[in-house]
Amino acid sequence: MSQEVARPYIGGQAVIEGVMMRSPRSLSIVCRRRSGELVVRERAAPTLAQGPRTWPLVRGIVTVVESLKLGSQALRWSADLYEQDLDDDDKPKSKKTPPSASNVLTALSLPILSLVTSSGEAAPSTGSKGAGGFGFISILFAVGLFVAAPQAGAEGINKLLDLGLPIGSPGFQALTGAAKLLIVVGYMLLIRQVAEIRRVFQYHGAEHKAISTYEAHEELTVENAAKKTTLHARCGTTFLVMVALVSILVFSAIGAFLPTIPGGRLAQSVGFFFMKLPFLPFIAAITYELQRFFARFCTVGPLQVLLWPGFLVQKITTAEPEPAQLEVALASLRATLWREAAAQGAPAEVPDRVFPDYGRLLADPGYVGARV
Repeated sequence: MSQEVARPYIGGQAVIEGVMMRSPRSLSIVCRRRSGELVVRERAAPTLAQGPRTWPLVRGIVTVVESLKLGSQALRWSADLYEQDLDDDDKPKSKKTPPSASNVLTALSLPILSLVTSSGEAAPSTGSKGAGGFGFISILFAVGLFVAAPQAGAEGINKLLDLGLPIGSPGFQALTGAAKLLIVVGYMLLIRQVAEIRRVFQYHGAEHKAISTYEAHEELTVENAAKKTTLHARCGTTFLVMVALVSILVFSAIGAFLPTIPGGRLAQSVGFFFMKLPFLPFIAAITYELQRFFARFCTVGPLQVLLWPGFLVQKITTAEPEPAQLEVALASLRATLWREAAAQGAPAEVPDRVFPDYGRLLADPGYVGARV
């Protein structure tokens, strides 16, 4: 029993050509370069938060905000490595060359990718500094896509079918939730068509398989990980689907109590949109607690049906990984477990390490001991 108590909790996230893993003491990112080399970045995590940050509901808001920040930083760091490996023919011929539509879509999707490919608790910064201005634009893009667009879609359906539903009514909120789910699924299907993002989804599957192997107390080998499912109860994709469902219940309950904006339907719709924004952290906090509960008590038996809406969408945001991608996920997991095993004996920050291949990483004395 003492061994089980000491066993560290592991979360993770897919990045571009790599996987990030995090534990109570460690954060690691491993990316594979075009040459086949593995670049390992590992940092110490700060002491676990105490006080109000650990309270139910509060911890959900903290986790979502920190995960988005961390995940976007990790994605940008991996993107920098990826761009360094581009052949001269792949690079723009001049600074005036406009970016392709897929590149713009990928950049705008960074916070969304960070959310849907993550699992577990938030972790400290990677030390990578990104373009704050563009990050703000991409967050606005996400809010517009998943908050404003569903309400506009519900308004369009309400008018098209002449339903006459008040904006704050449960019926209108059900329409908004359905539109949100359709937009989430449609958007994931769209970005999956971008080759780079599909590769991220494969690494997302590899991350799930590696963590499942660890949680099953099996040896961290490619063969064992390959047998695992790409689906996981703590996935950020499931979180996003649950947010859509929880928002239906919350806004159906409070919609009638929100003040009515004077003016026409457009003014009421815009006003209701802005009144909804302060409730989004509350919805995220409720969803976080529900997902923790489902992940703990609903992974087996008949209650597993509660996880299937998220699992169905995970089938879009995960893909069966290649063995080389499983190697990257397992390497990141081993790098994280290295610090857990070293405990107080490891420095807070170590230089990035480069290994010619996965075999050389496994031969390193530190990572040999990083087992279950």
